[in-house]
Formats: sequence, structure tokens, C-alpha cells
Amino acid sequence: MPQDGHELIAANDGPFKTALDRYKYATRYDSDPEIERAKAAQHLLVLDDLIGHKPWLFGPDPTLADMAIVTFVRQFANTDRTWFDQQDWPNLAQWLENFLNSERFGSIMTKYSPWGPGEVGVSFPNG
Repeated sequence: MPQDGHELIAANDGPFKTALDRYKYATRYDSDPEIERAKAAQHLLVLDDLIGHKPWLFGPDPTLADMAIVTFVRQFANTDRTWFDQQDWPNLAQWLENFLNSERFGSIMTKYSPWGPGEVGVSFPNG
């Protein structure tokens, strides 16, 4: 079990991200997506255990580790949401859902319509 946020981020950015990429883009990597999904799922079980009944990874408030990891968990979940939702990681699922429904997430994940020929585009940063 990782002892601090930096260890957790390193595990996320290393073995978990590698497995996530090979799961999500199996054709590109010529990998077996089920094997890679199982590897990534081991990391998610660690997160589920670490979260426990806390709202965030290390307590009542979000940390750098939460923000560094949650978007990759979202990416993993959205690869096969039906499968993800059937897994026994209730703490992780609640943690992800809390983030997805948060004002913070809503403020950074603005949806834009795809640009089409003849339309005025959106200039970034927008605001």
C-alpha cells in the first residue's frame, strides 16, 4: 500500500497508466485488453481500499494525489463503463462519482460543439 501521495501518483503514472493505455488502445499496442484491464484493476483495488469510507484518498479534503489520479480512473471507467460499474469497488466508484458531479469538475470540463466549416470557432482560453 502506498504510504503517501507521491508514491500513489508514481504507481498511477507508471504501471497503471501503462496497463490503461494497453487496455484502451489494445490494437495500437497489439495487447490483450482483458489482461491489461486486469492489471489496471489491481491498482484500482488498492485505491478502493485506501479510500475506505473517506471522501478522498487521504482524508476529508482532496489532495494533489486525488486530482492527479481521478482523471485517469475516469478514462479507465469510460473505456467500458458497464464492466466498470459491475466491479466490487464501492469506495472507488463513489469517489469517482463525487468528483464527476463536483462543481470543480464541471468548471474544467466545459463541453463545446464540434467546429464545422463556416462557423466561428471558440478561442482558448475561453473567458
